[in-house]
Amino acid sequence: MDADTTIPARDPKFAPIGNYEKTTETVADHMPAAGGAAHGINDEKRAASVDVDLKSETTDGDEAITDLFKPFPPLKGVIDEPNPLTVRAVVVGILLGSLVNASNVYLGLKTGFTFPATMFGAIFGFGFIQILTKVFPKVPYIGMDFGPQENSIVQASATGAGGLSGLFVAGLPAMYQLGLLSDDPKKDFGRIITITFVCAFFGLFAAVPLRKFFVINVARELNLVFPSPTATAMAIRSMHAVGSGAHDAMKKIRALGYAFIGAFVHIIVSQYADGILHNWHIFTWFYIWSGHSNWAQNIDNWGWYIQLTPAFFGSGILVGLNAAISWFGGTVFAFGIVGPILVHYGECIGVQILPDDPKWASWINFNSMRGIGEPGYVPSPRYWFLWPGVMVLIVYSMVEFVLHFKVLWDGMKYAFRESSISINNQLQKRGKSSAFFEKQAAKGLESSSLIEDFAPPDQQVATWVWVSGSIAFMAVACVVCHVQYEMNAGLAILACVLGIVFAFLSIYGGAVTDVTPLTASAKASQLVYGGITQNGYSVPDAQRINLIAGIYASGTADVATSLVSDFRIGFLLKTPPNKQFYAQAIGSIVAIFLAPAIFVLFMAAYPCVWHPDYIDDPYCAFKAPSVFAWKAVAVAVTDPKFPIPTSSGIFSIVMGVWCVFQAIFKNFYLVGEREKYRKWLPNWMSIGVAWVLGADSGYANAILFGAITAWWWRKYFPKNFETYAFAIAAGLIAGEGLAGVINAALELGEVSGGIVGSPVGSPGS
Repeated sequence: MDADTTIPARDPKFAPIGNYEKTTETVADHMPAAGGAAHGINDEKRAASVDVDLKSETTDGDEAITDLFKPFPPLKGVIDEPNPLTVRAVVVGILLGSLVNASNVYLGLKTGFTFPATMFGAIFGFGFIQILTKVFPKVPYIGMDFGPQENSIVQASATGAGGLSGLFVAGLPAMYQLGLLSDDPKKDFGRIITITFVCAFFGLFAAVPLRKFFVINVARELNLVFPSPTATAMAIRSMHAVGSGAHDAMKKIRALGYAFIGAFVHIIVSQYADGILHNWHIFTWFYIWSGHSNWAQNIDNWGWYIQLTPAFFGSGILVGLNAAISWFGGTVFAFGIVGPILVHYGECIGVQILPDDPKWASWINFNSMRGIGEPGYVPSPRYWFLWPGVMVLIVYSMVEFVLHFKVLWDGMKYAFRESSISINNQLQKRGKSSAFFEKQAAKGLESSSLIEDFAPPDQQVATWVWVSGSIAFMAVACVVCHVQYEMNAGLAILACVLGIVFAFLSIYGGAVTDVTPLTASAKASQLVYGGITQNGYSVPDAQRINLIAGIYASGTADVATSLVSDFRIGFLLKTPPNKQFYAQAIGSIVAIFLAPAIFVLFMAAYPCVWHPDYIDDPYCAFKAPSVFAWKAVAVAVTDPKFPIPTSSGIFSIVMGVWCVFQAIFKNFYLVGEREKYRKWLPNWMSIGVAWVLGADSGYANAILFGAITAWWWRKYFPKNFETYAFAIAAGLIAGEGLAGVINAALELGEVSGGIVGSPVGSPGS
């Protein structure tokens, strides 16, 4: 899991599209079935898919969109944009991306999910700049005309500023839990910034050449639709259309704004009466009303309650029924059926929270992670299910990873042939020749894509820029690893190389299924370094190297995937790629300082996330599933005597084998006419998240309710759903996330709900 958790795959319904022949269907209606590797648990990130009716793209006399592998035709009435990289676009994008960054640290620590700033930046950025143009119509640089290309610059800046949060909700807290860094994250602020700096810019520079491969050369051949980036580009185009497009855009903006404000206010206010306004512990209420009947409290002990969480209701709108039902079903199976059976037969135990209070002696914590490895240790149900959860997340994503490995080979051939063309041209200029390079250059020219790149050389990122940048930041990575983390240069270079490999496969996964396998990237890196450090390293050194390498590899892949997705949006809107590159780079500079600062803020307010003495606190506001998953893998691959319960280990192996079977069955049998049956397969990424999260149904209930609401809404009010659904979801997610940052500040100021609020309605009250 990365923050590892990405949003789970969307409800799989539709077959991939080839050439887009029709003009009355939506991008979402043609999304490939998604049930493979999820983003991460940051792990992985997944952009919200937005339905855009192509009919709306042909109003007011505009030319119809008939091919998604060509730039969109220009909109009538929209002026040319000679330089879309403006100060106002970058500033607005950074502000919006910063909100998402703050939100993602909060949401990632809650459940491992993080959300990209793509659609939030596109929609809210449109509204914000439109207001500026109306309020300050004659002010230079503020009141000038606003077009779709500048809108994509806003979105790219937001993506840069909103990124990198995955590092702080998985690998880094895991290092603190294992005692591999200092005893206070504030003391490590400098070296946290350096590792963030390297991940951001090495991934950014290394991703530049991947644009030509994925967006231009093989997009049509491999049917790389990039569902979410394409939907974002279509949404931007629609908002800038004269007439109904602009009217619908304002509806979306208002809906997003109201949802954002409502979620923000709710999360801040509800903490002061948590048991009434936020968490409904219904069975605890029965326990109190019935005169302390133990049966009722025992149900609540297993995490069966309702949480009024706007963010995860919004995520339910995004992920669809398959992922939501899988998560809820995994929770029921683990902590409604198997967990109680394990406790009944003594395989697992819970821990009394208030053993000295006779009224609350039946309040039990089944998520305890204390005492692992000590003599006579009996695991909690959460620890028992941690290993099957991690196994499912690793195996399913890795199998999907391997099944699509051919694209990496294709990329290597493409890179070699492109190099051959360049070498052959240079030899010919000097009056020389090479039969070998002539042959390879001819193959490269023969296999060239029919897609024409709209951007001339002066709009491309110069070769010397990305080559020198990649080399420079690989060198910086070597220095940082050696000086700050006692990791030699060879291991640092390998981490960077793995990051490029994983970026290649993550971009492909996102382009085909809208789900980027960053979890697989992190876990694959941890497995590789687990083997490398088996001999000659102490356990703490091996664990530190393991986690740092995983952070480098997954962070690099994450940033590179985001940039190529932005390049896809820019390709469709004819935004110069070099302008997008600079916009995301400027946004990333902000994220390099912002994300570590927010991380330190949360760690100071909530030591239960990282401090070994407090990670078992039942009152902790964060379950941090990605943290425990990264920690578990690091410990398992560096210590052969790690105490995994035998029954848990056997069950983990069985689940791993089953995941392999399902992945093969889906990719080789459920194809063609049978592909429609993929939607009935369980989403193992969601199930793995549920198992690692522990006995807690609050998020599963919220996401399920959101998914059911979205299904009903779309079925009976499709036009209304198309207009409002995803804007509302983005607002709910960002609103709760930002409120979480405010709550952390209130916690440090000792005026939070946990200190001055009422505990009425909560267990232990």
